[in-house]
Amino acid sequence: SVPLTCSWVSLTFLTMIPSLSLSLSLSLSLALPLSLSLSLSPPGCSFGGRFYSLEDTWHPDLGDPFGVMHCVMCHCEPQRSRRGKVFGKVSCKNIKQDCPELDCEEPVLLPGHCCKSCPKGDSGRKSTESLFDGFEFFQEKEDDLHKSYNDRSYLSSEQMSTGDSKTDFVALLTGVTELWLPSSSGVARARFTLTKTNLAFSITYQRMSMPGIILFQDSDGNTAFEFRVPRMESDMICGVWRNLPKSHMRQLQEEQLRVSMVMTDGRREEIQGKIIKHRALFAETFSATLTSEEENSGMGGIAMLTLSDTENNLHFILLMQGVIPSPLVPIRVKLQYRQHSLREIHANVTAHDPDFAEVLTDLNSRELFWLSRGQLQIVVETEGHDPRRISGFITGRKSCDTLQSVMSSGDALTPLKTGAVGSAIFSLRDNGTLDYQVQVAGVSSDVVGVTIEMKPRQRSKRSVLYDVTADFVAAPAGGRVVGSYGRMEARHIHMLLQNELFINVATAEHTEGELRGQIRTLLYSGLDSHTHELPFPLAGQFVSPPVRTSAGGHAWVSVDERCHLHYEITVTGLGKSHEVTVNAHLHGLAEIGEMESNTNHKRLLTGFYGEQAQGVLKDLSVELLRHLDKGTAFIQVSTKMNPRGEIRGRIHVPNSCEFGSRGEVVEEAEFDDLVFVRDPEELRKDPHTCFFEGEHHAHGSRWTPHYNSCFSCICQKKTVICDPVICPALTCPHTYQPEDKCCPVCDERKVPKEIPAAEKVEEHPEGCYFEGDQKMHAPGTMWHPFVPPFGYIKCAVCTCKGSTGEVHCEKVTCPPLTCSRPVRRNPSDCCKECPAEDTPLPEEGELMQADGARHCKFGKNYYQNSENWHPRVPLVGEMKCITCWCDHGVTKCQRKQCPLLSCSNITRREGKCCPECAGNAKVSVKNMLGL
Repeated sequence: SVPLTCSWVSLTFLTMIPSLSLSLSLSLSLALPLSLSLSLSPPGCSFGGRFYSLEDTWHPDLGDPFGVMHCVMCHCEPQRSRRGKVFGKVSCKNIKQDCPELDCEEPVLLPGHCCKSCPKGDSGRKSTESLFDGFEFFQEKEDDLHKSYNDRSYLSSEQMSTGDSKTDFVALLTGVTELWLPSSSGVARARFTLTKTNLAFSITYQRMSMPGIILFQDSDGNTAFEFRVPRMESDMICGVWRNLPKSHMRQLQEEQLRVSMVMTDGRREEIQGKIIKHRALFAETFSATLTSEEENSGMGGIAMLTLSDTENNLHFILLMQGVIPSPLVPIRVKLQYRQHSLREIHANVTAHDPDFAEVLTDLNSRELFWLSRGQLQIVVETEGHDPRRISGFITGRKSCDTLQSVMSSGDALTPLKTGAVGSAIFSLRDNGTLDYQVQVAGVSSDVVGVTIEMKPRQRSKRSVLYDVTADFVAAPAGGRVVGSYGRMEARHIHMLLQNELFINVATAEHTEGELRGQIRTLLYSGLDSHTHELPFPLAGQFVSPPVRTSAGGHAWVSVDERCHLHYEITVTGLGKSHEVTVNAHLHGLAEIGEMESNTNHKRLLTGFYGEQAQGVLKDLSVELLRHLDKGTAFIQVSTKMNPRGEIRGRIHVPNSCEFGSRGEVVEEAEFDDLVFVRDPEELRKDPHTCFFEGEHHAHGSRWTPHYNSCFSCICQKKTVICDPVICPALTCPHTYQPEDKCCPVCDERKVPKEIPAAEKVEEHPEGCYFEGDQKMHAPGTMWHPFVPPFGYIKCAVCTCKGSTGEVHCEKVTCPPLTCSRPVRRNPSDCCKECPAEDTPLPEEGELMQADGARHCKFGKNYYQNSENWHPRVPLVGEMKCITCWCDHGVTKCQRKQCPLLSCSNITRREGKCCPECAGNAKVSVKNMLGL
């Protein structure tokens, strides 16, 4: 067997001739540890140790001695397999031949550029100056960072997680003008970020009351997801659509999903729009929502803006709806301050492509000041006999994401190992005021300075922007700063929202800085406490005994009304964090320092790579919930270098999870029943529910089937996957086989009494955490790795090394075969076999386990291999729009694929599987909303 190890693929060009036109079709994959490489991730491309989303472009960095190849442009092109699965393919080409011809006599080649350009002030400058093309332009950046806006390595000025793999989308929502639906004057701007299978969204709206429902609709007009808006005072709606099905994720990538906001109080109104990708989202730092003064006009727009890196040029792009009435319309775009026009641009815009991009060059100091205060207004007017007008104020980009920073001694300008930590959160108002909260813990000397800074041009010369030391309130081994800064410049707002600012903490012993952290945007995860509550600091000084580590961290923890624990952990200063295995535990104890005597009050939250982890713990014991309520709990993060704790912090989360009026201790099993029991009627309505052996099972649930207790089944979005259980290797001397269990267990009755309890604990340590199934495995056990949604990976076997707590996974070695045409009997089998001439038909009881062309059982019926049928569902009958077939013992079902419709009025006739164009027929609001 060959152990699976982590290796990195590096690309080396032996020769690079500038005039040679390269067209490379590279299909590079990254060999990650099994637990990572098999995990579900969004489609994209792996190249040189980085992940790129579909349609991303970048210049390849070949490392020493080649560096960044600025004349080579790589593109992550979306491809589709025979089964319809979307994946990314890297193609690279030489862009040298695309350089423009210059009019100047002595063009120069700027560092980090591929094409020569005319010197500043030359008449030929305009020909090479990139105006705006979806934010795909090159700008000279200080400190030799010559990157395009759409290059993700642009953000690596300090450190950026290599696991960052997210895609941004935007939608402009305006009133629906069809006669059968009431109109609305409202306009909303929605921003979406897709990470793995979760879609986080931030929505701002104007000229409308608070909506009650956010609806996502698929390409057929059906409701794919419904989000009920909680009552709040803010005009920002925050939410997460979790676990997107593959079909909806594909439609999202192909821009086939729509989103609508419905007002449910009083008069029923709706605004809606299409969710689209846009490269401007990556560079956007300022934004505006444009509305019309006309009632129910259906007009609206959004503006995405950004500043150039070294010059005061304001790039913007407009998305408009209902403004362009005819195929070609002249428009006028004005920049105003208090109704006074400052700039004016004229252009022609077509109705087929209403987006408009331009650059406002050389903003003066007054214009930049008004921009930072949210006092500049952008106005769009059409020219002609029927003029239309929309306008809005420009502010810093709004989002539900959290501006935060973790400060560690390892990230200081001179890296240290002090075990201290700093934590900060920020909030940017529309008028440019920056609110901040900073806490410092675990420092060994007094804090003498807290400053917000840029990246220094030289390590010995810091670039301080704002000094907030005056607001610092000292406390033992640290302190806190709470305040506001009302004089943010437009340039600094731009840098803040591009993750280019840092916060530095200096102490008496380390006057240049003991703690430092990059101010980063933390994606909204569903926890609303981020914006107003400081996280709990995690420091090496809080470990027992203290650890002088370079790492630091913080954690947000909350308990909801169902007594589920939500957590989000961020760590930094661990060096190459993508290579460091991190485990986070929640402990409960009477006093700090009693960890060893309270091992029963301990739960693994997560094991992860990188710098961030989040999750929900639904089966927390009442004892741990009590410790959280009393403030006698803590989170401890451990690494391979410090398995007994790298950093930790005390956690206090008040909660009322004591069930029963007498306050008695509720057993954990009883507690689980209270939390997890789902209404059978609710399960039947869930489109992802599996129906198996006469019972409904929720998506993601696991159970033991009735037909064989030595199998384990899981429901994966309507599909049941059953695989055999591998019994663990037992190290105890005496075992026995219980009648109601599949695997033998240790006979504790025959354990010698003379073995001390402490020795037994040492002999059987805690075990191993496996990222795939997110479970702890006992020392010495072996198992096929279970990786949702693929099920059991039978081509690999994992072993828990009890001495080190590490998971070791190996490929299964297939036996040599003598036949010329081996076959794989089952799609899930790892090894091929020689075909048997005559395969006997298995008995009915062996249908689920037999080799060869296995039968399928669906409901009470059995089906031959490759047989097709329409499933019959109780209370529904035969579902003719769904076809099932038997694939070597596995039942697979698929809904009939319907064609895409271009008409606006879509209806679904009774007895028909696919929607149709209704002509002039009216469709009820109830049907459209899926209510």
